[in-house]
Amino acid sequence: MSCSGQGLIGLDQALAAYSTVESRAVQTLPLVEAHQHYLAQDVLSEIALPLFTQSAVDGYALKSEDILAGITVFELVGEIRAGIEEYVQIESGQCVRIFTGGKLPDSADTVARQEIVSKLDSRISLNQALNKGTDIRYQGEELSIGTILAKQGQYLKSGLVASLSMAGVKEVSVFNHPRIAVLITGDEVSKSLDNSAQVFDANSPMVLTWLKERGFYSIHLEHVIDDETVLKKALANALDHYDLVITTGGVSVGDYDLIRPVSLALGANEIFWQVAQKPGKPIYFAEYKKPNQSSYLLGLPGNPAAVFVCLEIHVFTLLKAMQGLKEAKPEWEKASLSEAVKGDSREQLLRMKLNVDEQGQLSVSKLKKQQSHMLSNLSEANVIGRIPVFNNAENCPKFIEFIRL
Repeated sequence: MSCSGQGLIGLDQALAAYSTVESRAVQTLPLVEAHQHYLAQDVLSEIALPLFTQSAVDGYALKSEDILAGITVFELVGEIRAGIEEYVQIESGQCVRIFTGGKLPDSADTVARQEIVSKLDSRISLNQALNKGTDIRYQGEELSIGTILAKQGQYLKSGLVASLSMAGVKEVSVFNHPRIAVLITGDEVSKSLDNSAQVFDANSPMVLTWLKERGFYSIHLEHVIDDETVLKKALANALDHYDLVITTGGVSVGDYDLIRPVSLALGANEIFWQVAQKPGKPIYFAEYKKPNQSSYLLGLPGNPAAVFVCLEIHVFTLLKAMQGLKEAKPEWEKASLSEAVKGDSREQLLRMKLNVDEQGQLSVSKLKKQQSHMLSNLSEANVIGRIPVFNNAENCPKFIEFIRL
């Protein structure tokens, strides 16, 4: 699927190309260490939850048959705390003090919460009638042995980690994180502005923090000048030692756009170059075959807004595919377009604001300052809207797709 510079491919075609990549190896990790990984297989419960029948409240455990018999005063014969195994049994007319999570005695079948009870020395008085089973959590009512707790391909966020931990899961099989190198190119990009022709570097902090937000913390970052010899050395090292190489700048058609020709000279196989999207048209994707497993090069444009859009749509899709999600694609939603926008010969990926009205209807509005060198509207943007190709104003769509930021 190579365009070989002879034309643009569509955005959907580009995204589909990522499904062809090789998945990273599977490893088994302790549950907490597996945070921010994708599951490589389903996780089944080996236990029932709750583990035992227990009280749902602080109160008193008693027999429902006593309540049906009209007994309202009960002799208090013991106490059961959560986490403390007690062997207290009750007879007719008796009760036992029990706390939330405490294991219910076999001889009890109902709990009277303390708010409906009056304490009378070593007795209690029940102030209202109760049904059998009131305020009890039964063993296995949440899940039984063999229940699917999480499915292959699910992302391990903190909530899912907690859910698995509660079910006694100690370790899980996950796809390895790809090792990532980031090469920031461009003589004009600087941290300190060594001369008046340079601009502050937004790309390296953007790419690094974006990756960290998704669980990638050990990243090789390198700034590379626009010199073919220097770039060749840096790119060869990155392709040899990392699973994914992300570059910014140097993928267009200028005299110093060297990423594509240098990578091809190193033996990379072009998958696509140039996508019919705005911003981000010159994006470049290639495979570099190695003896054990291929590495991949995703060359992003240099303008920071184009980098941001490509991170959210292209890099995220590619990273998912490298971690076993072969059918990965952006999670597009639909909303009405609050006002008409100008059409273009390429799909537009606009930084927009999502609004929700009182009826819960979604609409998106275009923010100002959409040029690819501008980032100031990211303080307001909460979605990227996808505007299809259209020419005449009357063809402006009423509804569009978007992804949340």
